[in-house]
Amino acid sequence: MQHQDTLTTEKKTATQTYVATMQAAVLTAPKTVEVQEVPLPEPGANQVRVKLEGCGLCASNIPVWEGREWFNYPVEAGNPGHEGWGLVDAVGEGVTDVKVGDRVAALSYKSYAAYDIADADKVVKLPDTLAGKPFPGEPLGCAMNIFKRSDISAGQTVAILGIGFLGALLVQLAKNAGARVIAISQRDFSLDVAKQCGADEVIKMDDHYKIIQKVSELTNGKFCERVVECTGKEWPLNLAGELTAERGKLIIAGFHQDGMRQVNIQLWNWRGLDVINAHERDPQEYIKGIKAAVIAVEQGAIDPEKLYTHTYTLENIGEAFHDLTSRPDGFVKALITF
Repeated sequence: MQHQDTLTTEKKTATQTYVATMQAAVLTAPKTVEVQEVPLPEPGANQVRVKLEGCGLCASNIPVWEGREWFNYPVEAGNPGHEGWGLVDAVGEGVTDVKVGDRVAALSYKSYAAYDIADADKVVKLPDTLAGKPFPGEPLGCAMNIFKRSDISAGQTVAILGIGFLGALLVQLAKNAGARVIAISQRDFSLDVAKQCGADEVIKMDDHYKIIQKVSELTNGKFCERVVECTGKEWPLNLAGELTAERGKLIIAGFHQDGMRQVNIQLWNWRGLDVINAHERDPQEYIKGIKAAVIAVEQGAIDPEKLYTHTYTLENIGEAFHDLTSRPDGFVKALITF
């Protein structure tokens, strides 16, 4: 298949031909995924095509994997993969800041596939210092943006509820900033991860009132200047409010996507809490976060590699989704690699 004249691709020899198709994961029904041969996408103006090295799995994928009445199946090929990184192998007309061969993290949305298309202004070049290292840019950038919104500084006591990939990164960032960190999570394994990331105290997320009492004891009854909720669940969100000090900041980092929430607004109001929904809808804010993550990894402020606990191929992505949902012991972050 010939590329359009507007595309810049790797040079061909007389014996080379372009592959017209690629492999991609397709969710054909709830809890049913197939690897299909689909057309190779072509970048349009101001777009690039990325030959993917890998893509992270995100907990936000669980509803479409499990099935909800508002989803239609089959889902588009490669969707909902949005944590991809790899090498640019083709660029569209008007692209000047990115070239073929650049290694990038991409903010794109069909990355459970061998290739994906991204807008040229939604990729971040990865430096040689990160060569060969996985870099799921979107969640790393998300952690940086949440940390920025949290306004964490030295001397503060920070509680982080839910130690998955995001929570563990935030433990690292808060410790790097000089804060005292209390990590609260359900799984014993995740509490061990929190310790490895530098948490000063760990508390099992089991009994609402015991947790409040424990944090009160640890803070001489003052509670925490910053509390970050990473679970996306109603009970931990209300617990987070109880743990936030007067005039403190409650940061909602969890993805609350499955309906209404009842919260203790009387408590929030009485304590004068600043409640921050630390989600960014502007893609360029995500790109800023990914760029900040590159620097943070280079400088050692975060070390995500020890959090990549499970790796799968595209062929066993069904197993990956199953583990993402069931969270076997030892599971923090899963990557699909190509």
